[in-house]
Amino acid sequence: MEPSKKKPLNPYVKYTGLAFQMVGPIILGVWGGIQLDKAFDSGNLWTIILSLVGVIGGLYLALKDFIKPQND
Repeated sequence: MEPSKKKPLNPYVKYTGLAFQMVGPIILGVWGGIQLDKAFDSGNLWTIILSLVGVIGGLYLALKDFIKPQND
């Protein structure tokens, strides 16, 4: 018996997954920043900082998977 070859992912599915990988950390960063701003009464400082950290983290996760070499 031949081992079954995996069918490559549809590009739409792949890029949709990348979009969710980017959005997740951003939403968590904004939510955490809002909670910290409420707790410490610091205006929007934590929201801005954690949203930027979320953007950087989301880009890192997406680019890490996007640049990963394909195993043929």
